Amino acid sequence: MTHVLITGVGRGLGRATAEAALARGWMVTGTVRDGTAPEGVTIHRLDVTDRSALYLAASETGPVDILINNAGTLGPESQTPLDMDFGGFARTLAVNTLAPLSVVQAFLGNLRASDRGRILSISSQMSWMGYAKSDAIAYRASKVALNKVMQGLATDLTPEGIAVALVDPGWVRTDMGGPEADLDPRTVAEGILTLADGLTMQHTGRFFRYDGQQREF
Repeated sequence: MTHVLITGVGRGLGRATAEAALARGWMVTGTVRDGTAPEGVTIHRLDVTDRSALYLAASETGPVDILINNAGTLGPESQTPLDMDFGGFARTLAVNTLAPLSVVQAFLGNLRASDRGRILSISSQMSWMGYAKSDAIAYRASKVALNKVMQGLATDLTPEGIAVALVDPGWVRTDMGGPEADLDPRTVAEGILTLADGLTMQHTGRFFRYDGQQREF
């Protein structure tokens, strides 16, 4: 049975992905900071920026086949280059960039214990360097940085055969995406699981759309 670890399963895309994984008959472990997780998920209640809590959770978790770094934040209200909440910017980087790496480091032993561990981190279309937009710049920058960190991680884990990739989920109807978004969370969740399940070393270090198409950084 496939064992997937998903961060941030209390709401939004993380919750939808956990529900879709359960429907596939997978074993699901999830992290939750606030709220509740879907019934059937083994929960670690923690903040993903708390490294000590992550290592404790890892010690209580068996082999992990797939790690999905989903937990994230949109960032502060003021986040343009000329009007920046610097404390909020730092928090955004802590949650969206540093925490996914901390999660990987904490659970690396669990991934190594699997026959074919693989890692998929949720990025964003807003990370694309072809955009010159300045709104939500803390969020955009945090996802650009996440892409680079995961690209480097893919390089370092290649000798171990652990594939690492990134996914652009698109504009999803969640609390973060809002009601006007054009994609249903369950449809995106299914795509993410299919992508994660099929990751091989041929895909490592790459950036994909939720439907499996490779996209530019």
